[in-house]
Amino acid sequence: MRILGLDFGDKTIGVAVSDPLGWTAQGVEIIRRETPQEMKKPMRRLAEIVEEYEIEQIVLGYPKNLDNTEGERCQKTQAFAERLKKRFPKIPVTLWDERFSTIAAERALRMAELSHDKRKSVIDKMAAVHILQGYLDSRSRG
Repeated sequence: MRILGLDFGDKTIGVAVSDPLGWTAQGVEIIRRETPQEMKKPMRRLAEIVEEYEIEQIVLGYPKNLDNTEGERCQKTQAFAERLKKRFPKIPVTLWDERFSTIAAERALRMAELSHDKRKSVIDKMAAVHILQGYLDSRSRG
């Protein structure tokens, strides 16, 4: 069973997938959006990924504030989750707390001594990996 992990932003969607056993997350790509409203091409690309990897579940990063409140980003993410549920009605969509995913991804990329430009080009994909890996790890503990 493969699971898709997504980091949804105004300009990009970071994409990760699990291995078939659901133990590890690997970064796949970053889907770029020309405007925050533009969703046709990104949804088409996600459909291709869902088919290619035979995705059975989607885990979407949910950007709560550090104090656990929900702001404007959460509203946009909920709207995107509804769009995913409509496009993929047979695939469950799980919202997953992503508060520290970008920070963790940035730290890992700095430790790898990547330049600022290189980090910037892969940060959303790495954030998706952290979101999905956090979800996978929680399942193995539970």
